[in-house]
Amino acid sequence: MNWDQVEGKWKQLQGKAKEKWGELTDDDFDIIRGQHQQLVGKIQERYGVAKDVAIKQADEFLASLNADAAAESDEDDTAEIARPQKVGGR
Repeated sequence: MNWDQVEGKWKQLQGKAKEKWGELTDDDFDIIRGQHQQLVGKIQERYGVAKDVAIKQADEFLASLNADAAAESDEDDTAEIARPQKVGGR
């Protein structure tokens, strides 16, 4: 997943972002709309951290989304393998 995809799925991903950055308000999330620079700015503003720290946090969030997606994909693959297959024509 990249930031363009995050922006497109922002409504679905807001819950995960709220878990990570509880200090951000609903209005902040409406302004952010999944945009990397907006997120970085709001992290700086609300948490009083330097820009490089905010960028690192935003990038770690993106990496965690990718890790979650990969884990879900692995689960799907496992479910596919675990399904019994019909043998014969009956």
